[in-house]
Order: sequence, then structure tokens, then C-alpha cells
Amino acid sequence: MYTHKFILCVAFSLLSPVLTDEDFYQVRACCTFKGSHFEETEYILTSIFNKNLMMEYNSTRGNWTGFTAYSIEAAKWWNSDPFDALTRKIERKLLCTDMLDAIQSVDNLTTIPTVKLKSLKRPNGEHTSTLVCSAYNFYPKQIRMMWMRNGKEVTTDVSHSDVMPNGDWYYQTHSYLKYIPTSAEKIACMVEHIGLSQPKFVVWDPSLPVEQRTQIVVGLCGLVIGFVIAISGIIYYITVCQRQVFTRVESPPEAGAT
Repeated sequence: MYTHKFILCVAFSLLSPVLTDEDFYQVRACCTFKGSHFEETEYILTSIFNKNLMMEYNSTRGNWTGFTAYSIEAAKWWNSDPFDALTRKIERKLLCTDMLDAIQSVDNLTTIPTVKLKSLKRPNGEHTSTLVCSAYNFYPKQIRMMWMRNGKEVTTDVSHSDVMPNGDWYYQTHSYLKYIPTSAEKIACMVEHIGLSQPKFVVWDPSLPVEQRTQIVVGLCGLVIGFVIAISGIIYYITVCQRQVFTRVESPPEAGAT
């Protein structure tokens, strides 16, 4: 199940207990949609003062939670106020439910990842190898990568890089697996992304990579062509040049003739 998030941030100053010019108060509203058809919606409202989280309202729990001595008491008062509960319900409808069509149209701007699987060279004397599963040029950035061995998820000797922006609205990320190569194992990299209708599997082929196979084929073709040209030259020399040298003289010249 995929999770999609749409965040609306608004800074309020009229209701903030500003003590000095350096104080900062912010209220952040966050709509979280779960499911492929956005069938579940969660509305979260957070209150932040000078970068410290003070209070949080969660529509799933249906109440406020305080994180400081003052905000804990304030949360108790707001949770007992029916007008506050109605206000939160209206906010959820305006910010989340009523904007669902717009959010889905933005979410449809997706690009599926290009997935490549390769093996890193092993240092001399090491028996383990490292496989690298790379996902390139995908959007949005939410992605999940996991390794499968003989159909089961691998949880040990696995590491991941951060999801990194390319600078052109797309992202890339890499996952690493250390393993000891055996002929009986089937290893695959599985990628899940919102742009994919189903998980994408890339199976590791321990044979030579496509690039190396292409280089070998090109080299063999060049060798065969060179061999054919050499044989053709030898045949031409024997059949043409030698015939001109050993041409029979039909009438030898008389003695004393010039």
C-alpha cells in the first residue's frame, strides 16, 4: 500500500504569544492519503514555537497531544471543547477532502525509475561480492528497494544510499548487497514506485554483462574478417602473381639474336 502526502504550511502571527522580535510561531497542516485510490485520509495539525514542537492534532486519534507542560494543559482544554472539534472537522474537509481532485492531478505527474543491476569488482583474496541495484530518473522521490534471494527477502548485509536529486526534477538511489556467489541461488532486486502498477524485478545474471559480451563479439568479428582478408591475399598471390612469373615461352630466341 502506497502512502501519498500533501502538505500545506501556513504561518500565523495573530494568535502567537510573541515575546520578542526573534520569536517565531508556526502552524502546519498536513493531509496524508493512504491507498492507491486515496481512500484513507489523515489530517494532522502541528503547533511549533521557536522550532520546538508544542502541540499536535491527529484526526485518526481525534484529539490534541501536548508536548510541554503548558501545551499539555491547553490540549486538555481543547479536547473538551466541542467547537474546536467542529473546527478541526471543517479544516480537514476544506484542506484534504475538497482538494482531492487537485492533489490527484499533481500526483499523476510520475516518471517510472530505470533500474540497473551490476556487480562491483572484488578485491584480491575476498570471496564476497557486492551487487549494486540502481534506480535512476524517477519522480516523485518516494521509492522502495529490496533484495530477494530465491523468492525471499534479504535483510542482512544490505545497505541503501539516500534518495538524491539529479537537479532536473528527477531522483536516483542505490542499494547494495554483499553475498558469496553460488550457482544455485537466484538473486533479484525488487523496486516499488508509485509510477509502477506492480513491483519491478531485475534478476542478477552472473554471466558477462551485455557491454562485455558486445566487446567480445566485435573483437571476434574483427579477427574473422582479418583472417579472411589474409587468406584472400595469399590465394591471390598464388593464383595470379605466380602465374605471371612462370608463363611458358613458346619460341626461344635464336643464337646471336638481339
